[in-house]
Amino acid sequence: MNRRWISITGVVQGVGFRPFVYDLATRHGLRGFVRNDTGAVWIEVEGEPHALERFQGELTNRPPPLARIDRVHWAPRQPRGDRDFRIESSQLESAGAIFVSPDVATCAECVRELFDPADRRYRYPFLNCTNCGPRLTIIRGAPYDRERTTMAAFVMCDACRAEYEDPRDRRFHAQPTACPRCGPTLQVLDEHGQEIATSDPLGRAIEALRQGRIVAVKGLGGYHLTCLAASGPVVAELRRRKQREEKPFAVMVRDVAAARELGTVTQDEEELLVSPRRPIVLLERSPAAAVAMTVAPGNPCLGVMLPYTPLHHLLLNGLGGAPLVVTSGNASDEPIAYEDRDANARLSGIADLFLTHDRPIHLRCDDSVTRVVAGIELPVRRSRGDAPCPLDLPRACPRPTLALGGQLKATFALGRGRHAFVSHHIGDLDHFEAYRAYTEAIRHYERLFSFRPEQIVHDLHPDYASTRYAWQRDDAVPQLAVQHHQAHIASCLADNGVDEPVIGVAFDGTGFGTDGAIWGGEFFVGDCRGFRRAAHLRYVAMPGGERAIREPWRMAAAYLADAGLDDVLLRGRVAAAALATVRQLIERRFNAPLTSSAGRLFDGVAALAGGRSSVTFEGQAAMELEWLAAGSVDAGAYPFEIESEPGAELPLVIDTRPLIAAVAAESLRGEAPARIARRFHTTVVAIVARVCDRLRASSGLGTVAVSGGVFLNAVLTREVVARLGGDGFRVLRHRRVPPNDGGLCLGQLALAAAVPLDIRSSVCPA
Repeated sequence: MNRRWISITGVVQGVGFRPFVYDLATRHGLRGFVRNDTGAVWIEVEGEPHALERFQGELTNRPPPLARIDRVHWAPRQPRGDRDFRIESSQLESAGAIFVSPDVATCAECVRELFDPADRRYRYPFLNCTNCGPRLTIIRGAPYDRERTTMAAFVMCDACRAEYEDPRDRRFHAQPTACPRCGPTLQVLDEHGQEIATSDPLGRAIEALRQGRIVAVKGLGGYHLTCLAASGPVVAELRRRKQREEKPFAVMVRDVAAARELGTVTQDEEELLVSPRRPIVLLERSPAAAVAMTVAPGNPCLGVMLPYTPLHHLLLNGLGGAPLVVTSGNASDEPIAYEDRDANARLSGIADLFLTHDRPIHLRCDDSVTRVVAGIELPVRRSRGDAPCPLDLPRACPRPTLALGGQLKATFALGRGRHAFVSHHIGDLDHFEAYRAYTEAIRHYERLFSFRPEQIVHDLHPDYASTRYAWQRDDAVPQLAVQHHQAHIASCLADNGVDEPVIGVAFDGTGFGTDGAIWGGEFFVGDCRGFRRAAHLRYVAMPGGERAIREPWRMAAAYLADAGLDDVLLRGRVAAAALATVRQLIERRFNAPLTSSAGRLFDGVAALAGGRSSVTFEGQAAMELEWLAAGSVDAGAYPFEIESEPGAELPLVIDTRPLIAAVAAESLRGEAPARIARRFHTTVVAIVARVCDRLRASSGLGTVAVSGGVFLNAVLTREVVARLGGDGFRVLRHRRVPPNDGGLCLGQLALAAAVPLDIRSSVCPA
């Protein structure tokens, strides 16, 4: 008779791991116990040696579907003569890495129960089991037990308690488990937040939706605003009330078959749609899609997701499967509303009705957004269903590290050893409410993961709210500022588990450079221990500073001036006084910082090609240029030059003046905008290929990492990967975190892990 102690770390709490262990041990005739410890599952098990071997093999090879085993440690123990195998209460005393499961979509077994009239949870909007349901958004502390969730106030009835305590039951220790007798209940409120007396809140909300009204629905991580997606007038009214003029809305449909009625669904996209993560997936829109054009104006794609809560299933079933607009419950760019009183206040005047419930949300969390490009997932926003599952770092953090991300699409990360716990998407920190949500989320993650940073890493930009947050913290720990685009490349390396020198291509809209200019069209050589800026797009003025982001015509004027060209293309489209003012800003170099940004180049070319002069959301002009290019055949590249700065071999400078002159000439001749867009994309691909070839010749490096928000452009990413691959390069691209600033904190962690404290300056060398 032998006995073993086994410790398993990873995502092993709240995912049915203990009942799995119980069933496995009893099937093999073993005795002992299993319990949750802080950061691990602990097992002591005794029996015949051959039975112990089989038990341990199955333990690690066939875990529950939602579990993720990180490490297994075991050691022999003296037999104790236990009579049975039991599940013990959680222990809180010991320290260790803590793993928390993300919120998970309703599993197939629970959906079956939901629509089974014979089941006691028939049509109950809050049913769940160990394999599904809320996690991150209801957890107040670790380990993950009911008393440390927002379900603590709901006392289980006898039937639920029996399931909860039965190791053979699917709901054994399913912390949010409940039923109509003992669990949360729905309420429906009017537009002023006053409860409406009704025995059927769900039916009242469904009827309101059928009548073309806007209903705020409380979900897992916050409130959504919903309406019938096929109704142009109601979608337009939602836009007016929400102050969201053109940015696309997401659509929820009943199943994959319904998704296929809206757009093309590849096998890879189907797998994402039905996965437990249930992200919003960008699909190529079908011309016959029964969705109003105002859902995603001018966009060839639709953001589509399937139901991920029982309430969603019930809503769509009650509407006969009609597609629903499901968008964040907020006005404009505010954070999603998640607290009931705040939601009633902020969404009053937007929603005609509130479908809510009495299970509190502890942490707000937006939906994840993703797409498939060239057969590989390209995350756009990593949030519900993904966070806070740990990602592996190529190098271990030598000490607990807090990485604070950037200003836009903010996320942060906790680094402990090789684990990076990247937060859910929070939003743009330009808005005070988003900044407050950011600071609250950091405090919550630090409590939840028992984390106290011993170093902090942040962006180089001194005016980012995330940077100021670092400076204002009370921690007397070292701080490291890292350059924005180096963090992008490091993020791509970490995303791919790579720790080697590469050529890095970082294309985005804005990032503070080590020379004080605004970078964004950058090529680097090196690894996380040090990157050297090897090439960049030619600097041009950015007249009006950030105003040039909202008014792309300003960048068009700047590129024309840089190329020595007249701005006749812009006359008649832009007020003469405004154009004259911008000319003066450029000439006098007043309020016109220099930029090498690829994002601003896309904006400028979009405006020159006849695109919009102003935008209503970030990246809109560049996105529309992509859509035009996607529908056109390749017509060759525009000219460009690559020059060396005087007296130095590097960095190389990509001279965009020939490109701009050619675009302007074609536009003046009346060339179709789609042809210009297509040729411009071909040119950017050619720039990347030619610069990388030059850098390979000088450095001997054959691996290229591409990152930055511009690489969310599917046309560009697909063709850059194909061109570089054809030229013999190994290409690294993002797969688990977005290439935009949502993945920045992962790169910051990777950089901090690679640079020893005793040799650091305040800035990673350029």
